[in-house]
Amino acid sequence: MDFRPAIFTVGVLLATLALVMCVPAIVDFALGHPDWQVFAAAAGTTFFVGATMALTTRARGMRLTIRDGFLVTTASWFGLTLFAALPFAFSELEMSFTDAFFEAMSGITTTGSTVIIGLDDAPPGLLLWRSLLQWLGGIGIIVMGIAVLPMLQVGGMQLFRMESSDQSDKAMPRAAQIASAIGVIYVGLTGIWAVLYWAAGMDGFDAVAHAMTTIATGGFSTHDASMAYFRSTAIDYIAAAGMVLGALPFILYLRTLQGNMGAIISDSQVQWFLTFVGCVVLVTTTWLVLELGRDPLDALRLATFNIVSVITGTGYASDDYGVWGTFSPMIFFFIMFIGGCAGSTTCGIKVFRFQVLYAAARTQVQHLLQPHGVFIPYFNRRPISEEIIISVLSFFFVWFLTFTVLALGLSMLGLDFLTAFSSAATSIANVGPALGPIAGPSGNFVDFPDAAKWLMAAGMLLGRLELFTVIVMLSRNFWRP
Repeated sequence: MDFRPAIFTVGVLLATLALVMCVPAIVDFALGHPDWQVFAAAAGTTFFVGATMALTTRARGMRLTIRDGFLVTTASWFGLTLFAALPFAFSELEMSFTDAFFEAMSGITTTGSTVIIGLDDAPPGLLLWRSLLQWLGGIGIIVMGIAVLPMLQVGGMQLFRMESSDQSDKAMPRAAQIASAIGVIYVGLTGIWAVLYWAAGMDGFDAVAHAMTTIATGGFSTHDASMAYFRSTAIDYIAAAGMVLGALPFILYLRTLQGNMGAIISDSQVQWFLTFVGCVVLVTTTWLVLELGRDPLDALRLATFNIVSVITGTGYASDDYGVWGTFSPMIFFFIMFIGGCAGSTTCGIKVFRFQVLYAAARTQVQHLLQPHGVFIPYFNRRPISEEIIISVLSFFFVWFLTFTVLALGLSMLGLDFLTAFSSAATSIANVGPALGPIAGPSGNFVDFPDAAKWLMAAGMLLGRLELFTVIVMLSRNFWRP
Protein backbone atom coordinates (compact mmCIF):
# COMPACT_ATOMS: atom_id res chain seq x y z
CA MET A 1 0.00 0.00 0.00
CA ASP A 2 1.02 3.57 -0.66
CA PHE A 3 0.65 5.27 2.71
CA ARG A 4 1.53 8.72 1.41
CA PRO A 5 -2.06 9.88 0.81
CA ALA A 6 -3.07 8.91 4.35
CA ILE A 7 -0.01 10.50 5.95
CA PHE A 8 -0.40 13.66 3.86
CA THR A 9 -4.10 14.02 4.72
CA VAL A 10 -3.57 13.44 8.43
CA GLY A 11 -0.71 15.94 8.38
CA VAL A 12 -2.87 18.65 6.80
CA LEU A 13 -5.65 18.02 9.31
CA LEU A 14 -3.21 18.17 12.24
CA ALA A 15 -1.83 21.48 10.98
CA THR A 16 -5.39 22.78 10.80
CA LEU A 17 -6.09 21.52 14.32
CA ALA A 18 -3.00 23.39 15.54
CA LEU A 19 -4.37 26.63 14.13
CA VAL A 20 -7.68 26.05 15.92
CA MET A 21 -5.77 25.49 19.18
CA CYS A 22 -4.63 29.11 18.94
CA VAL A 23 -8.19 30.30 19.60
CA PRO A 24 -8.41 29.05 23.23
CA ALA A 25 -4.77 30.12 23.68
CA ILE A 26 -5.73 33.68 22.75
CA VAL A 27 -8.79 33.56 25.04
CA ASP A 28 -6.73 32.36 28.02
CA PHE A 29 -4.04 34.95 27.31
CA ALA A 30 -6.60 37.76 27.08
CA LEU A 31 -8.13 36.68 30.40
CA GLY A 32 -4.74 36.30 32.08
CA HIS A 33 -4.99 32.55 32.56
CA PRO A 34 -1.67 30.67 32.50
CA ASP A 35 -3.08 27.77 30.49
CA TRP A 36 -2.48 29.80 27.33
CA GLN A 37 1.07 28.46 27.46
CA VAL A 38 -0.25 24.89 27.37
CA PHE A 39 -2.32 25.61 24.27
CA ALA A 40 0.56 27.45 22.63
CA ALA A 41 2.95 24.55 23.24
CA ALA A 42 0.37 21.98 22.11
CA ALA A 43 -0.36 24.02 18.98
CA GLY A 44 3.35 24.29 18.18
CA THR A 45 3.91 20.57 18.64
CA THR A 46 0.84 19.62 16.63
CA PHE A 47 1.69 22.01 13.79
CA PHE A 48 5.28 20.77 13.60
CA VAL A 49 4.20 17.13 13.39
CA GLY A 50 1.39 17.87 10.95
CA ALA A 51 3.47 20.08 8.67
CA THR A 52 6.31 17.53 8.66
CA MET A 53 3.93 14.73 7.70
CA ALA A 54 2.37 16.80 4.92
CA LEU A 55 5.59 18.17 3.44
CA THR A 56 7.48 14.87 3.44
CA THR A 57 4.71 12.95 1.68
CA ARG A 58 3.48 15.60 -0.73
CA ALA A 59 3.59 14.40 -4.32
CA ARG A 60 1.85 15.19 -7.55
CA GLY A 61 -0.71 12.85 -8.93
CA MET A 62 -1.69 11.18 -5.66
CA ARG A 63 -5.11 9.56 -5.93
CA LEU A 64 -7.18 8.05 -3.17
CA THR A 65 -8.41 4.51 -3.74
CA ILE A 66 -11.29 2.92 -1.82
CA ARG A 67 -8.78 1.24 0.47
CA ASP A 68 -7.04 4.56 1.04
CA GLY A 69 -10.40 6.05 1.97
CA PHE A 70 -10.85 3.61 4.85
CA LEU A 71 -7.31 4.20 6.08
CA VAL A 72 -7.46 7.99 5.80
CA THR A 73 -10.80 8.23 7.61
CA THR A 74 -9.81 6.08 10.58
CA ALA A 75 -6.27 7.46 10.86
CA SER A 76 -7.54 11.04 10.68
CA TRP A 77 -10.05 10.71 13.51
CA PHE A 78 -7.61 8.78 15.71
CA GLY A 79 -4.69 11.11 15.01
CA LEU A 80 -6.74 14.24 15.65
CA THR A 81 -7.97 12.79 18.94
CA LEU A 82 -4.44 11.94 20.04
CA PHE A 83 -3.19 15.50 19.60
CA ALA A 84 -6.44 17.09 20.76
CA ALA A 85 -5.85 15.37 24.11
CA LEU A 86 -2.63 17.33 24.75
CA PRO A 87 -4.29 20.47 26.19
CA PHE A 88 -6.37 18.31 28.55
CA ALA A 89 -3.34 16.33 29.72
CA PHE A 90 -1.18 19.35 30.51
CA SER A 91 -3.79 21.87 31.70
CA GLU A 92 -4.20 22.91 35.32
CA LEU A 93 -6.78 20.11 35.68
CA GLU A 94 -3.84 17.65 35.54
CA MET A 95 -5.84 14.91 33.86
CA SER A 96 -4.29 11.51 33.28
CA PHE A 97 -3.61 10.59 29.65
CA THR A 98 -6.51 8.13 29.78
CA ASP A 99 -8.92 10.84 30.91
CA ALA A 100 -7.49 13.34 28.43
CA PHE A 101 -7.86 10.90 25.51
CA PHE A 102 -11.39 9.96 26.65
CA GLU A 103 -12.41 13.63 26.82
CA ALA A 104 -10.86 14.40 23.44
CA MET A 105 -12.48 11.36 21.79
CA SER A 106 -15.82 12.27 23.35
CA GLY A 107 -15.43 15.77 21.98
CA ILE A 108 -14.31 15.09 18.43
CA THR A 109 -16.88 12.30 17.97
CA THR A 110 -19.56 14.67 19.39
CA THR A 111 -20.44 12.11 22.06
CA GLY A 112 -20.57 14.44 25.05
CA SER A 113 -19.52 12.02 27.80
CA THR A 114 -17.14 13.72 30.22
CA VAL A 115 -14.74 12.89 33.04
CA ILE A 116 -14.30 16.50 34.18
CA ILE A 117 -15.80 17.57 37.51
CA GLY A 118 -16.03 21.27 38.29
CA LEU A 119 -16.76 22.70 34.85
CA ASP A 120 -18.05 25.90 36.42
CA ASP A 121 -14.53 26.67 37.66
CA ALA A 122 -12.55 25.15 34.76
CA PRO A 123 -10.21 27.35 32.68
CA PRO A 124 -12.15 29.24 29.98
CA GLY A 125 -9.75 28.17 27.25
CA LEU A 126 -10.32 24.52 28.08
CA LEU A 127 -14.10 24.95 28.06
CA LEU A 128 -13.85 26.64 24.67
CA TRP A 129 -11.57 23.86 23.41
CA ARG A 130 -14.18 21.23 24.32
CA SER A 131 -16.80 23.13 22.35
CA LEU A 132 -14.49 23.66 19.40
CA LEU A 133 -13.70 19.94 19.24
CA GLN A 134 -17.37 19.06 19.02
CA TRP A 135 -17.99 21.81 16.49
CA LEU A 136 -15.17 20.52 14.27
CA GLY A 137 -16.38 16.94 14.73
CA GLY A 138 -19.87 17.98 13.64
CA ILE A 139 -18.79 19.53 10.35
CA GLY A 140 -16.39 16.64 9.86
CA ILE A 141 -19.11 14.02 10.06
CA ILE A 142 -21.36 16.01 7.70
CA VAL A 143 -18.66 16.12 5.03
CA MET A 144 -17.84 12.46 5.65
CA GLY A 145 -21.50 11.48 5.33
CA ILE A 146 -21.89 13.35 2.07
CA ALA A 147 -18.57 12.68 0.34
CA VAL A 148 -16.78 9.71 1.94
CA LEU A 149 -19.22 7.11 3.31
CA PRO A 150 -21.31 6.85 0.10
CA MET A 151 -18.07 6.16 -1.80
CA LEU A 152 -17.03 3.53 0.75
CA GLN A 153 -20.53 1.95 0.61
CA VAL A 154 -20.73 1.68 4.40
CA GLY A 155 -23.96 0.45 5.94
CA GLY A 156 -26.24 1.42 3.07
CA MET A 157 -24.81 4.94 2.68
CA GLN A 158 -24.41 4.24 -1.05
CA LEU A 159 -28.12 4.99 -1.17
CA PHE A 160 -27.20 8.66 -1.03
CA ARG A 161 -24.66 8.31 -3.80
CA MET A 162 -27.59 7.15 -5.91
CA GLU A 163 -29.49 10.29 -4.97
CA SER A 164 -26.59 12.49 -6.09
CA SER A 165 -27.08 11.28 -9.67
CA ASP A 166 -30.68 12.46 -9.81
CA GLN A 167 -31.61 14.96 -12.51
CA SER A 168 -32.35 17.67 -9.95
CA ASP A 169 -28.79 17.49 -8.67
CA LYS A 170 -27.06 18.10 -12.00
CA ALA A 171 -27.04 21.82 -11.31
CA MET A 172 -25.31 21.26 -7.98
CA PRO A 173 -21.68 22.45 -7.73
CA ARG A 174 -18.77 20.07 -7.51
CA ALA A 175 -18.14 18.10 -4.30
CA ALA A 176 -15.64 20.61 -2.90
CA GLN A 177 -18.03 23.49 -3.54
CA ILE A 178 -20.88 21.57 -1.92
CA ALA A 179 -18.75 21.01 1.17
CA SER A 180 -17.81 24.70 1.25
CA ALA A 181 -21.44 25.77 0.90
CA ILE A 182 -22.52 23.43 3.68
CA GLY A 183 -19.67 24.77 5.81
CA VAL A 184 -21.04 28.30 5.36
CA ILE A 185 -24.51 27.09 6.38
CA TYR A 186 -23.01 25.35 9.41
CA VAL A 187 -21.19 28.51 10.49
CA GLY A 188 -24.31 30.59 9.86
CA LEU A 189 -26.53 28.36 12.01
CA THR A 190 -23.92 28.44 14.79
CA GLY A 191 -23.89 32.23 14.70
CA ILE A 192 -27.68 32.45 14.74
CA TRP A 193 -27.93 30.14 17.74
CA ALA A 194 -25.23 32.08 19.59
CA VAL A 195 -27.30 35.24 19.17
CA LEU A 196 -30.49 33.44 20.25
CA TYR A 197 -28.82 32.04 23.38
CA TRP A 198 -27.41 35.47 24.22
CA ALA A 199 -30.82 37.10 23.74
CA ALA A 200 -32.37 34.43 26.00
CA GLY A 201 -30.06 35.27 28.89
CA MET A 202 -26.71 33.52 28.44
CA ASP A 203 -23.53 35.57 28.62
CA GLY A 204 -21.46 35.85 25.44
CA PHE A 205 -19.01 33.05 26.28
CA ASP A 206 -21.72 30.54 27.22
CA ALA A 207 -23.79 31.50 24.19
CA VAL A 208 -20.94 30.84 21.74
CA ALA A 209 -19.83 27.62 23.46
CA HIS A 210 -23.35 26.17 23.61
CA ALA A 211 -24.19 27.26 20.06
CA MET A 212 -21.25 25.22 18.77
CA THR A 213 -22.22 22.10 20.72
CA THR A 214 -25.93 22.48 19.90
CA ILE A 215 -25.61 22.61 16.11
CA ALA A 216 -22.97 19.86 16.30
CA THR A 217 -25.38 17.82 18.49
CA GLY A 218 -22.41 17.31 20.80
CA GLY A 219 -23.70 18.18 24.25
CA PHE A 220 -20.62 19.53 26.02
CA SER A 221 -21.63 22.31 28.40
CA THR A 222 -19.69 24.89 30.37
CA HIS A 223 -21.47 23.91 33.59
CA ASP A 224 -21.75 20.67 35.56
CA ALA A 225 -25.54 21.00 35.62
CA SER A 226 -25.63 21.27 31.79
CA MET A 227 -28.65 23.24 30.54
CA ALA A 228 -30.36 22.91 33.93
CA TYR A 229 -27.91 25.56 35.15
CA PHE A 230 -29.76 28.31 33.29
CA ARG A 231 -33.29 27.40 34.48
CA SER A 232 -34.80 29.00 31.39
CA THR A 233 -37.74 27.75 29.34
CA ALA A 234 -36.67 29.89 26.39
CA ILE A 235 -33.15 28.44 26.38
CA ASP A 236 -34.52 24.90 26.56
CA TYR A 237 -36.73 25.39 23.51
CA ILE A 238 -34.01 27.24 21.60
CA ALA A 239 -31.65 24.34 22.30
CA ALA A 240 -34.27 21.76 21.25
CA ALA A 241 -34.84 23.57 17.95
CA GLY A 242 -31.08 23.75 17.32
CA MET A 243 -30.64 20.05 18.04
CA VAL A 244 -33.43 19.18 15.61
CA LEU A 245 -31.83 21.33 12.90
CA GLY A 246 -28.51 19.61 13.52
CA ALA A 247 -30.20 16.23 13.12
CA LEU A 248 -31.58 16.96 9.63
CA PRO A 249 -29.62 16.42 6.38
CA PHE A 250 -27.55 19.53 5.70
CA ILE A 251 -27.66 18.93 1.96
CA LEU A 252 -31.38 19.74 2.15
CA TYR A 253 -30.60 23.17 3.61
CA LEU A 254 -28.44 23.83 0.55
CA ARG A 255 -31.21 22.73 -1.80
CA THR A 256 -33.65 24.99 0.04
CA LEU A 257 -31.34 27.98 -0.38
CA GLN A 258 -31.04 27.12 -4.07
CA GLY A 259 -34.79 27.56 -4.45
CA ASN A 260 -36.26 24.13 -3.72
CA MET A 261 -38.43 25.30 -0.84
CA GLY A 262 -40.04 21.89 -0.31
CA ALA A 263 -36.77 19.94 -0.12
CA ILE A 264 -36.88 19.46 3.65
CA ILE A 265 -40.58 18.81 4.15
CA SER A 266 -40.88 16.40 1.20
CA ASP A 267 -37.97 14.21 2.32
CA SER A 268 -39.30 10.96 3.78
CA GLN A 269 -36.38 10.61 6.19
CA VAL A 270 -37.18 14.00 7.72
CA GLN A 271 -40.87 13.12 7.89
CA TRP A 272 -40.17 9.86 9.73
CA PHE A 273 -37.76 11.54 12.13
CA LEU A 274 -40.01 14.45 13.07
CA THR A 275 -43.06 12.22 13.39
CA PHE A 276 -41.26 9.78 15.67
CA VAL A 277 -39.84 12.57 17.85
CA GLY A 278 -43.28 14.14 18.16
CA CYS A 279 -44.90 10.84 19.17
CA VAL A 280 -42.25 10.05 21.81
CA VAL A 281 -42.48 13.58 23.25
CA LEU A 282 -46.25 13.27 23.45
CA VAL A 283 -46.08 9.90 25.21
CA THR A 284 -43.42 11.10 27.67
CA THR A 285 -45.34 14.30 28.42
CA THR A 286 -48.47 12.29 29.13
CA TRP A 287 -46.50 10.02 31.45
CA LEU A 288 -45.06 12.97 33.37
CA VAL A 289 -48.50 14.53 33.80
CA LEU A 290 -50.52 11.43 34.69
CA GLU A 291 -48.00 9.42 36.69
CA LEU A 292 -45.78 12.07 38.28
CA GLY A 293 -48.26 14.93 38.54
CA ARG A 294 -46.12 17.44 36.65
CA ASP A 295 -47.63 20.65 35.32
CA PRO A 296 -48.56 20.06 31.63
CA LEU A 297 -46.47 22.95 30.27
CA ASP A 298 -43.49 22.02 32.44
CA ALA A 299 -43.87 18.37 31.43
CA LEU A 300 -43.94 19.34 27.74
CA ARG A 301 -40.77 21.41 28.15
CA LEU A 302 -38.91 18.65 30.00
CA ALA A 303 -40.03 15.93 27.60
CA THR A 304 -39.29 17.97 24.46
CA PHE A 305 -35.81 19.03 25.53
CA ASN A 306 -34.58 15.72 26.95
CA ILE A 307 -36.13 13.46 24.30
CA VAL A 308 -34.67 15.57 21.50
CA SER A 309 -31.31 15.69 23.30
CA VAL A 310 -31.04 11.91 23.61
CA ILE A 311 -32.50 10.88 20.26
CA THR A 312 -30.18 13.27 18.41
CA GLY A 313 -27.23 12.06 20.48
CA THR A 314 -26.57 15.54 21.87
CA GLY A 315 -26.58 14.63 25.54
CA TYR A 316 -27.68 17.88 27.16
CA ALA A 317 -29.80 17.46 30.27
CA SER A 318 -32.27 19.80 31.93
CA ASP A 319 -33.42 17.25 34.51
CA ASP A 320 -32.48 13.80 35.81
CA TYR A 321 -34.76 11.68 33.64
CA GLY A 322 -33.48 8.62 35.47
CA VAL A 323 -35.90 9.43 38.30
CA TRP A 324 -38.96 9.92 36.11
CA GLY A 325 -40.35 6.53 37.09
CA THR A 326 -39.89 3.04 35.65
CA PHE A 327 -41.21 3.79 32.17
CA SER A 328 -39.00 6.75 31.23
CA PRO A 329 -35.60 4.99 31.49
CA MET A 330 -36.83 2.38 29.01
CA ILE A 331 -37.81 5.12 26.56
CA PHE A 332 -34.46 6.85 26.85
CA PHE A 333 -32.53 3.58 26.56
CA PHE A 334 -34.17 2.61 23.27
CA ILE A 335 -34.15 6.02 21.62
CA MET A 336 -30.38 6.21 22.22
CA PHE A 337 -29.97 3.81 19.30
CA ILE A 338 -31.98 5.74 16.73
CA GLY A 339 -30.05 8.92 15.97
CA GLY A 340 -31.04 11.47 13.35
CA CYS A 341 -30.86 11.61 9.56
CA ALA A 342 -27.99 10.68 7.25
CA GLY A 343 -25.92 13.72 6.30
CA SER A 344 -26.48 15.38 9.67
CA THR A 345 -24.23 15.84 12.70
CA THR A 346 -25.92 12.99 14.60
CA CYS A 347 -24.80 9.40 14.98
CA GLY A 348 -26.66 6.26 16.05
CA ILE A 349 -28.23 3.83 13.61
CA LYS A 350 -29.97 6.65 11.72
CA VAL A 351 -33.53 6.88 10.50
CA PHE A 352 -32.98 5.85 6.88
CA ARG A 353 -31.83 2.37 7.92
CA PHE A 354 -35.07 1.79 9.80
CA GLN A 355 -36.92 2.95 6.68
CA VAL A 356 -35.01 0.50 4.51
CA LEU A 357 -35.72 -2.36 6.92
CA TYR A 358 -39.40 -1.43 7.10
CA ALA A 359 -39.68 -1.30 3.31
CA ALA A 360 -37.90 -4.68 2.97
CA ALA A 361 -40.08 -6.28 5.67
CA ARG A 362 -43.26 -4.90 4.12
CA THR A 363 -42.25 -6.29 0.73
CA GLN A 364 -41.55 -9.68 2.32
CA VAL A 365 -45.01 -9.77 3.91
CA GLN A 366 -46.59 -8.92 0.54
CA HIS A 367 -44.64 -11.77 -1.06
CA LEU A 368 -45.97 -14.17 1.57
CA LEU A 369 -49.53 -13.10 0.84
CA GLN A 370 -49.09 -13.05 -2.95
CA PRO A 371 -46.19 -15.40 -3.86
CA HIS A 372 -46.41 -14.61 -7.59
CA GLY A 373 -46.63 -10.85 -7.19
CA VAL A 374 -43.83 -8.40 -7.95
CA PHE A 375 -43.14 -6.03 -5.08
CA ILE A 376 -40.29 -3.53 -4.89
CA PRO A 377 -39.19 -1.71 -1.71
CA TYR A 378 -38.82 2.07 -2.02
CA PHE A 379 -36.95 4.82 -0.21
CA ASN A 380 -37.86 8.42 -0.99
CA ARG A 381 -39.90 7.14 -3.94
CA ARG A 382 -36.89 5.34 -5.41
CA PRO A 383 -36.40 1.57 -5.59
CA ILE A 384 -34.00 0.03 -3.09
CA SER A 385 -31.54 -2.48 -4.53
CA GLU A 386 -30.89 -5.83 -2.88
CA GLU A 387 -27.27 -4.75 -2.35
CA ILE A 388 -28.38 -1.86 -0.14
CA ILE A 389 -30.79 -4.04 1.85
CA ILE A 390 -28.00 -6.55 2.55
CA SER A 391 -25.65 -3.71 3.48
CA VAL A 392 -28.18 -2.29 5.97
CA LEU A 393 -28.93 -5.72 7.45
CA SER A 394 -25.19 -6.30 7.88
CA PHE A 395 -24.85 -2.95 9.60
CA PHE A 396 -27.63 -3.80 12.07
CA PHE A 397 -26.03 -7.14 12.87
CA VAL A 398 -22.55 -5.69 13.41
CA TRP A 399 -23.94 -2.70 15.34
CA PHE A 400 -25.77 -4.84 17.90
CA LEU A 401 -22.93 -7.36 18.05
CA THR A 402 -20.50 -4.53 18.86
CA PHE A 403 -22.91 -3.14 21.44
CA THR A 404 -23.15 -6.56 23.08
CA VAL A 405 -19.37 -6.97 23.20
CA LEU A 406 -18.97 -3.49 24.70
CA ALA A 407 -21.65 -4.12 27.32
CA LEU A 408 -20.14 -7.48 28.30
CA GLY A 409 -16.68 -5.93 28.45
CA LEU A 410 -17.86 -3.11 30.73
CA SER A 411 -19.70 -5.55 32.98
CA MET A 412 -16.53 -7.69 33.25
CA LEU A 413 -14.74 -4.58 34.53
CA GLY A 414 -17.08 -4.37 37.51
CA LEU A 415 -19.90 -2.09 36.32
CA ASP A 416 -23.47 -2.99 37.25
CA PHE A 417 -25.97 -4.14 34.61
CA LEU A 418 -27.71 -0.79 34.01
CA THR A 419 -24.48 1.21 33.95
CA ALA A 420 -22.68 -1.25 31.67
CA PHE A 421 -25.50 -1.61 29.16
CA SER A 422 -26.41 2.07 28.99
CA SER A 423 -22.74 3.12 28.86
CA ALA A 424 -22.12 0.74 25.96
CA ALA A 425 -25.17 2.18 24.21
CA THR A 426 -24.20 5.79 24.83
CA SER A 427 -20.65 5.25 23.58
CA ILE A 428 -21.46 3.46 20.34
CA ALA A 429 -24.43 5.75 19.68
CA ASN A 430 -22.38 8.84 20.66
CA VAL A 431 -25.10 10.13 22.99
CA GLY A 432 -23.23 11.33 26.10
CA PRO A 433 -24.89 10.53 29.42
CA ALA A 434 -25.94 6.97 30.21
CA LEU A 435 -28.55 5.81 32.71
CA GLY A 436 -28.37 5.22 36.44
CA PRO A 437 -26.89 7.17 39.36
CA ILE A 438 -23.24 6.69 38.28
CA ALA A 439 -23.19 7.67 34.62
CA GLY A 440 -26.68 9.15 34.21
CA PRO A 441 -27.49 12.79 33.39
CA SER A 442 -26.61 13.79 36.97
CA GLY A 443 -23.48 11.60 37.06
CA ASN A 444 -20.08 11.41 35.39
CA PHE A 445 -17.64 8.87 33.93
CA VAL A 446 -14.68 9.96 36.05
CA ASP A 447 -14.93 7.00 38.46
CA PHE A 448 -14.92 4.39 35.69
CA PRO A 449 -11.83 2.13 35.57
CA ASP A 450 -9.25 3.20 33.01
CA ALA A 451 -9.88 0.04 31.00
CA ALA A 452 -13.59 0.95 30.79
CA LYS A 453 -12.72 4.42 29.53
CA TRP A 454 -10.51 3.00 26.78
CA LEU A 455 -13.24 0.53 25.85
CA MET A 456 -15.79 3.33 25.66
CA ALA A 457 -13.41 5.50 23.63
CA ALA A 458 -13.09 2.65 21.13
CA GLY A 459 -16.88 2.40 21.03
CA MET A 460 -17.16 6.14 20.33
CA LEU A 461 -14.76 5.87 17.38
CA LEU A 462 -16.53 2.81 15.99
CA GLY A 463 -19.94 4.43 16.31
CA ARG A 464 -18.85 7.74 14.79
CA LEU A 465 -17.21 6.08 11.77
CA GLU A 466 -20.14 3.73 11.11
CA LEU A 467 -18.37 0.58 12.36
CA PHE A 468 -17.27 -0.92 9.04
CA THR A 469 -14.87 1.93 8.30
CA VAL A 470 -12.76 0.76 11.25
CA ILE A 471 -13.57 -2.95 11.29
CA VAL A 472 -12.55 -3.51 7.65
CA MET A 473 -9.00 -2.53 8.61
CA LEU A 474 -8.82 -5.49 10.98
CA SER A 475 -8.97 -7.87 8.02
CA ARG A 476 -5.71 -9.34 6.72
CA ASN A 477 -6.98 -8.93 3.16
CA PHE A 478 -7.10 -5.17 3.68
CA TRP A 479 -3.31 -5.00 4.06
CA ARG A 480 -2.44 -7.36 1.23
CA PRO A 481 -1.05 -5.72 -1.94
